[in-house]
Amino acid sequence: MSISQSVEDYLKVIYILQTEGDGATTTNIADALSVSSASVTNMLKRLASLKLITHKSYQGATLTEAGTKIALEVLRHHRLLELYLKEMMGYSWDEVHDEAEKLEHHISEQFEDKIAELLNHPTHDPHGDPIPSKDGVVPEMASLAITDAEENKPYIIGRVKDQDPELLRFLEKTGIIPGVKLTILEKTAFDGPIKVLLEDKEQILGHNVASSVYLVTAS
Repeated sequence: MSISQSVEDYLKVIYILQTEGDGATTTNIADALSVSSASVTNMLKRLASLKLITHKSYQGATLTEAGTKIALEVLRHHRLLELYLKEMMGYSWDEVHDEAEKLEHHISEQFEDKIAELLNHPTHDPHGDPIPSKDGVVPEMASLAITDAEENKPYIIGRVKDQDPELLRFLEKTGIIPGVKLTILEKTAFDGPIKVLLEDKEQILGHNVASSVYLVTAS
């Protein structure tokens, strides 16, 4: 079965919406891909006819096993490319997402294998997103946002959202990157600012920024 770039984009977005808990509704898919709801509806019918998703009106799309396999392969390409662009080609972490979007559909399996070998078979990309293995196993993904975490408990930053270059530049400048120790010192009510300790430095984060940073419990 020949799969177009557009189909791959849809499957990848549906997978991300499923795994991040927002749900692959028509509206969410349209927002993620910057297309009309009518375009999404037409594509979902096509994907269902190809047995890549199951879809019921008002309930959103769910990937089938075949659809999941394709989505994970595209994600593997994308996240390996992000890490390659940063580690081997000197791109900053706010530049790699858009470049990887352009390249992910066009690399061969041999090229994918070579990148993975050069990078010593990594498990996560520069932003902390898990890189699916070649056989479709997905490493653990940090999913606890700072806004939902407990005060005075040690955490490590595991992942940040990667679609907004301006946000990524701010996070890097502030020192909010995967692997850094973080403790929440104080939360303000009604989605107010959050005071955190980054390693040994206090920092105030707005609610929107804090909701884009995900933690794992420090061992």
